[in-house]
Parts: sequence; C-alpha cells; structure tokens
Amino acid sequence: MAAQLFDIRYSQEAVDDLKLLRPFEQKKVLEGIATHLAHEPTKVSRSRIKLMVQPFWCQYRLRVEEYRVYYDVREKCVDILRILHKGQGETPKEPRA
Repeated sequence: MAAQLFDIRYSQEAVDDLKLLRPFEQKKVLEGIATHLAHEPTKVSRSRIKLMVQPFWCQYRLRVEEYRVYYDVREKCVDILRILHKGQGETPKEPRA
C-alpha cells in the first residue's frame, strides 16, 4: 500500500525565493521538497527535517544542502512558507494573517 501523498502549496514569498535561485539550485530544492515532504513531512530526523521550537514563525524546517525550506503542515497539506539560504531564516518575521 502506497503512502498517501500530501498536497504541497507554495506561498508567494516561497515562489519569489525560488525565482532568486539559479536553475540548478531550484532543481535541487524542488527535488528535496518532492522527496522529503510529499510523503512524511513531519518525520523529524537529525540531518533533514527539524521541528522548530515554538514560538517560531513556522512548524518545520527542511535542509536541502545550503538552503532551508520553512513550512507548516495541516491535515494532508504542506504549506511552503519560505526558501532561504542557510542562516537567513532564523529571525522571526511578521505574523501571517
């Protein structure tokens, strides 16, 4: 029996972040998202997925080489909030509406 897939949705900020990356970096990040977040986005690991200590502006962080994908999970949906270079996403941002 195959694992149920999660819907992956991108915020406008995440889309804008992706557009700033070089094509080969975009490909790596998108492959990482598809590989790790489509099936088990809440499966925390030492090297890939981290549950953020709350309060933080997102629930989880995925590491894809030098980039960090910040996201929330609700029901069967993964909301990609930001895609930032290592070290950029540790400061809180404005609360989402």
